[in-house]
Amino acid sequence: MSPSYPIRPIGMSELPQFIRVGEQAFNSSWPTDELIALERLTFESDRTLAAFDGDEIIGSTMIMSFDLTVPGGEVATAGVTSVAVLPSHRRRGVLSSLMTTQLGDISAGPEPVAALFASESAIYGRYGYAAATTHLRFSIRRGDGKLTLPANPPTLRLAEPKSVVDSLKQVYDAVRKTRPGMLTRSNGYWQNMLADPDFLREGNSPTRCVLAEDDGGPRGYTLYTTKPNWGSDGLPAQVINVRDLFAIDEDAAVTLWADILSRDLVGEVNVRSRPLDDPLQYRLADPRTTRPSYIIDGLWIRLIDLPTALAQRRYSRDVDLVIEVIDKRLPANSGRWRLEAGGLGDEGKPTCERTTAEPDLALPVNVLGAAYLGGTRLGGLASAGHITELRPGAVAALSAAMWCDPAPWAPTHF
Repeated sequence: MSPSYPIRPIGMSELPQFIRVGEQAFNSSWPTDELIALERLTFESDRTLAAFDGDEIIGSTMIMSFDLTVPGGEVATAGVTSVAVLPSHRRRGVLSSLMTTQLGDISAGPEPVAALFASESAIYGRYGYAAATTHLRFSIRRGDGKLTLPANPPTLRLAEPKSVVDSLKQVYDAVRKTRPGMLTRSNGYWQNMLADPDFLREGNSPTRCVLAEDDGGPRGYTLYTTKPNWGSDGLPAQVINVRDLFAIDEDAAVTLWADILSRDLVGEVNVRSRPLDDPLQYRLADPRTTRPSYIIDGLWIRLIDLPTALAQRRYSRDVDLVIEVIDKRLPANSGRWRLEAGGLGDEGKPTCERTTAEPDLALPVNVLGAAYLGGTRLGGLASAGHITELRPGAVAALSAAMWCDPAPWAPTHF
């Protein structure tokens, strides 16, 4: 902690000043009062940290509490957000002081993992974080998204999103358990997400909802906005922006996609965040018509309690390796760890325990964070010099064990 800029949690009365740090740092044009009202819905004052210059808040960070789906289970996770420093106080060690203090606070609690979305990807590696998910963005043009409906499709109906929030939660929670990288959404998160203020619409319509259901209840939903437009040639060029599309079975997913991709007057459907293995790419006759573009990184993972985190997930094949870990920020993670686990059919719990045995490979803690959700191959990191292989075949063995299907995906942003 910097002696010049003391750090402490803030109270609710200090939230407006706390928010203004982020407004300055991120060059926000959003209305402050409306933004504060939204933030109150998910704000956890005891999980904030603010750096002070006198009475002025000059740096901020806070945590949102989540459970994170990992291969074979879930872990309690500290969602790090609102990381900002006033432009007037940059390059003075404020960010490092905040992040170091925060890591210490998290390590003293029950969460073995921290996670964040990085506004700038060059910042967080130094604090032990690494990108663990990657997203696809689709842009599908008129006529390119033809799908064949299933024999017994669910019924679709338009609904005002807030009126069917219980159905949305039911679908989302069912899907969340099936894919690593997905996070719980609290009641406050849903309220924030569906508040839909004008200043966040950027010329789009209010958020709309299509619910897929049958006699058994909800089976899927789409949340989307529309943007009216006509081309100079007189042809329709309206845009649909898909925010969420989740379904608990394939028939519901196909039915929802077929609906949104066949809307009249729509020239393009944009989908901002989909998993790398999204089945839509394989349902279309020509997968290229999804025009996928890669978002370089999604959710970043930081192992806080390394042995607990590694023991709380499952592995795709049997593994018995000694890993030498370097963690300069949280020294309790440093040292040699023996990771033992069975493969997919094994019912035993993985173990990760200290050992004095010779290591099979050596790596920094952020490399394990990159692979933690099962979507990062370790061979590339080894080739780039981030892993030292001390026994031939050890990198491939660990990579294969940590790999997971389906691909990790983090569609809940914070």
